[in-house]
Amino acid sequence: MDQQKRRRKKKIKRCKLCEMGIEYVDYKDIRLLSDYLNEKAKIIPKRVTGNCAKHQRLIKVAIKRARHMALLPYIKM
Repeated sequence: MDQQKRRRKKKIKRCKLCEMGIEYVDYKDIRLLSDYLNEKAKIIPKRVTGNCAKHQRLIKVAIKRARHMALLPYIKM
């Protein structure tokens, strides 16, 4: 009985990019890409951000391109 009371409803995570209607993630949009990096400049996984697979792949590629062009850091100390 106590376990049933303690259960929490899972918060449904929605893809922010789908809701905003974004079809392509540009590597020059640093403000958007920095939302998907943690404090050590690692890419946050989709299970945490709630992105769909399509947008997570686009974010991954855009971050890697921005790092190559020196717009984003590879690591933060």
